[in-house]
Amino acid sequence: MKELTEMQKKAKELLYEPEYKSDKDAAVRQAAADFAEGYKDFITRCKTEREVAVYAEKALQDAGYQLFDDRKKYNPGDKVYWIHHKKVVLCATIGTRSLEDGFRLMIAHIDSPRLDIRPNPLYEAAHFSYFKTHYYGGIRKYQWATMPLAIHGVLTRADGSSVTVQVGEDVGDPAFCITDLLPHLSAEQNKRELSDGIRGEELNILIGSDAVADEDIKEKVKLSTMMLLNEKYGITEKDFTRAELEIVPATPARDIGFDRSMIGGYGQDDRVDAYPALMAEIEVKNPAYTTVCVLADKEEIGSYGITGMGSAFTYDWLRQLCACQGADSIRAFRSSLCLSADVTAAYDPTWASAFEPQNGTYAGRGVAFFKYTGSRGKSAANDATAEQMGYLTRMLDEAGVAWQVGELGRIDLGGGGTVATEVARYGIPVVDIGVPVLSMHSPFEVVSKTDLYMAYRAFSTFAAAKE
Repeated sequence: MKELTEMQKKAKELLYEPEYKSDKDAAVRQAAADFAEGYKDFITRCKTEREVAVYAEKALQDAGYQLFDDRKKYNPGDKVYWIHHKKVVLCATIGTRSLEDGFRLMIAHIDSPRLDIRPNPLYEAAHFSYFKTHYYGGIRKYQWATMPLAIHGVLTRADGSSVTVQVGEDVGDPAFCITDLLPHLSAEQNKRELSDGIRGEELNILIGSDAVADEDIKEKVKLSTMMLLNEKYGITEKDFTRAELEIVPATPARDIGFDRSMIGGYGQDDRVDAYPALMAEIEVKNPAYTTVCVLADKEEIGSYGITGMGSAFTYDWLRQLCACQGADSIRAFRSSLCLSADVTAAYDPTWASAFEPQNGTYAGRGVAFFKYTGSRGKSAANDATAEQMGYLTRMLDEAGVAWQVGELGRIDLGGGGTVATEVARYGIPVVDIGVPVLSMHSPFEVVSKTDLYMAYRAFSTFAAAKE
């Protein structure tokens, strides 16, 4: 091997260039591929917050977690959990150190952009029956037309009983869709701006066309559809006013690329961070610091409501944990450190003008830190301190975890936020970290298996930290 010159040695010593770790390490590629199999099953099965909560509760119970009791004192190594309003998961492993030394928090969100059924959704037009929808979160509306869709959620009947709905996922199920104009007749639609190509009021789900054989019935197709729903779920049209139904892509997660190095699927913002955070929490044994994993709801619409991180439920739960152990919660919060585990945009060379290459985050380079979020002049941002960034990056370097740091895109183009600002409001130091995503907020997002695996390694290293 040719010997390095003095300047080459200096360049190696002083300059920083992130690597694609899996390019040089076949063992990393294999470990990432192995870890991805469980993840693909997770995002294929769990397309709503309720489904994630059900999945997580079973995984926690299988791992020996007990339902949290705020009147009980827990010992180091004990594992406890709580499900909040069937949409949020809170779980913890009690550490050997006092809770006043702080928690090690990992918080991800499990809601994703989608379409929700309106309170009065069912209507008939031109011998078709439809559901009206209201989009949830930051979607690009045109992406949701002409693709197979599924319906997931809960229907509550007049007698107070509820029934779970999931139709469109299995091979034998019917699917649903939103129609679009054919190109032969789209001259006027083509003049619309891209953001207006499909409008909110045009996001109507096609659900049927058969009619009842009674000429005296005005809405024959609507009644036929309603009769099928009544037969299967025992509901009437009025029951939609108390339903919670979500429209999601009816597609499984898939390997992407001839080399199978990536994963494509719906809802990876932010379940691509929720899954490795949950796995890291489940696998930690006898940590020094009490570890806590929170899988929250409503981040995509600002973390509002009783299941969003703007609510006090997480902080109340942490206070209860402190009370059980006789610890002062204010001291615990100040001594804690939180990973706000949320995705960022992966640099996309097809759309390079939206990014600043030197400060982009790249698929395949590892888990990504973003020291601050927000928009333009860091508006509505959490900005992690140099000490927080130093502690975490040194820890990952020592563990051999590939990481990178960057920003969401060009400064004046837009921006985004995470739950970090909500956590910081309670005096808990917090750093944003997550997996870079291609086609973020689309019905079919793409991530690198290496980045997913490095997120898991990062969360595991953080949970097991001694100092």
